[in-house]
Amino acid sequence: MSYRYQRRYTGPVQAVIMDWAGTTVDYGSLAPVRAFQRLFEGEGIAVTLAECRAPMGSEKREHIRRMLDMTRIRDGWIRSQGAAPTEADIDRLYQAFIGIQIECIRDCAELIPGMAEVVDSLSGKGIRLAANTGYSEDMMAELRERASEQGYQPEVVITASDVSHGRPWPEMSLKAAIALEVNAVQACVKVDDTGPGIAEGLNAGMWTVAVAVSGNEVGLSLTDWQALDPAEQARRRRLAHDRLTAAGAHYVIDTIAELPRVIEDIEARLAGGEYP
Repeated sequence: MSYRYQRRYTGPVQAVIMDWAGTTVDYGSLAPVRAFQRLFEGEGIAVTLAECRAPMGSEKREHIRRMLDMTRIRDGWIRSQGAAPTEADIDRLYQAFIGIQIECIRDCAELIPGMAEVVDSLSGKGIRLAANTGYSEDMMAELRERASEQGYQPEVVITASDVSHGRPWPEMSLKAAIALEVNAVQACVKVDDTGPGIAEGLNAGMWTVAVAVSGNEVGLSLTDWQALDPAEQARRRRLAHDRLTAAGAHYVIDTIAELPRVIEDIEARLAGGEYP
């Protein structure tokens, strides 16, 4: 009879890898939705918020493909264009989308409340910060500049155009961990507001924290969220928490402002020999 030793990482959290829209900036993750609506309106097809949000977290060209696979949108495309969408159509739409998305990002670049304090808290503990996104590098330049002006400047930024496979594949998170010289994936925390983003972190072997209220699941601006009565807020919060829990997140919080206490809990679990 043999005994197999199982290695346990028991050190602190070394890195936090965060999504952008809906997680650290752009309360409600509005920029992508507005861009997809404008894109399809230009093709004579009105798309709903739910249709725009369903593939959220995916690389944006793949997002367009998944929207075109939806029966109602595909039928609308055939009526409008006279034929089913082709790869050439997807390529054309994606190129048009880049410019539209950059314009929408410009209007939705404000840090989510509490994010600047989170940066100070994590950096003060020696935790290194990275960011990844379904956006391409072309879409990120101005957003990074605007975030930096507000006090958020992650050491490493990985975009969907930097890897062979976007979410839910683990490549972006693993690439970020390598760039930050992390020596154990169990010491990394992935924070995201979408199911594919949580799956990315899980597939990378990391702790995952889902953001429910400020992100894609609720999908409201801060002003619109605050305008809801408490009962409706509670209903929408519960649904968002349930969906992200079902996606496999280790933790679900309302906004990024709650992250420091989660990091403390993860570090206590690591010290006790737990792993993701």
